[in-house]
Amino acid sequence: MARPYILAETNWKTIEDTDYEVAILPWGATEAHNYHLPYATDNIQCDHIAAESARLAWDEGAKVIVLPTVPFGVNTGQLEIKFDINMNPSTQLSVLEDIVDSLEQQGIHKLVIINGHGGNDFKQMIRELQPRFDVFLSTINWFKIGDQKDIFDEPGDHAGEMETSLMMHISPKLVQPLAEAGDGRERKFTIKGLREGLAWAQRDWEEASDDTGIGNPAASTPDKGQEYFKVVTQKISEYLIDLHAADIDDLYE
Repeated sequence: MARPYILAETNWKTIEDTDYEVAILPWGATEAHNYHLPYATDNIQCDHIAAESARLAWDEGAKVIVLPTVPFGVNTGQLEIKFDINMNPSTQLSVLEDIVDSLEQQGIHKLVIINGHGGNDFKQMIRELQPRFDVFLSTINWFKIGDQKDIFDEPGDHAGEMETSLMMHISPKLVQPLAEAGDGRERKFTIKGLREGLAWAQRDWEEASDDTGIGNPAASTPDKGQEYFKVVTQKISEYLIDLHAADIDDLYE
């Protein structure tokens, strides 16, 4: 049965008859995730998190709709890894601008970007686009929701315990046995300020990791993934419900 809050499953009759308030744009990436997770990990996670968050909001009366996930993200630190597909930030801005322009002309004035890739950063794009469009723009990094250490022993940064557990829950057939996974050991910067977070620089992924993972997936379980999935989707759905009801011309107390 088609879900009316998922655009890809929805027909024109449903769209025409429904007063949607909020569009949701999941944005992932296509990149290697250690030896045990698929290249589409970020996209699969975005698909499921956006869909479940929208379902929860829809069930509470919020008229939200999930757009198709953008499958390419910023991977400038992984250009030498085969089939890691890079979309530069400037390209992302152009794509986002076209989407916002389309929504504005169609009377959709609220857009939430659900980001599922650490290399993506939409804040500055929103700063540039917001003054030019009558569409309220906001973004959520789903992987920063909640205290992951309440659930995971070592959450990891990329294809570690958190991402592996989540994939075990939402798409277990695409997860290879953990015995096949690398340990996700990270080689850290030699410069103290970069190593301790005083300064930031992009990582060269081939230098930073032997298996493309950052974080050990050994302690991953589907139950941990399910628990975190519930935390994330509940929080996002609460935001969607509030945004649906909000007057974007009166957002301050």
